[in-house]
Amino acid sequence: MPKRWSTNEIERILLKNGFRLVGQKGSHRKYMMNGRVVIVPAGRKEVRQGTFASILRQSGLDISDFLF
Repeated sequence: MPKRWSTNEIERILLKNGFRLVGQKGSHRKYMMNGRVVIVPAGRKEVRQGTFASILRQSGLDISDFLF
């Protein structure tokens, strides 16, 4: 079974790679860097695989950036 990422882990990696928090609307946070916008659900212990794939696609990061 693939690893499930928490919102805190995803946000930490985004910040480490130069993204910055620019806003929040409801339960979603918006991060930006160089015109790229990434929407992350707030306060989740486990983010679904499809949502995580969307975050990867939006950020332009590789899965290896998320592996410790």
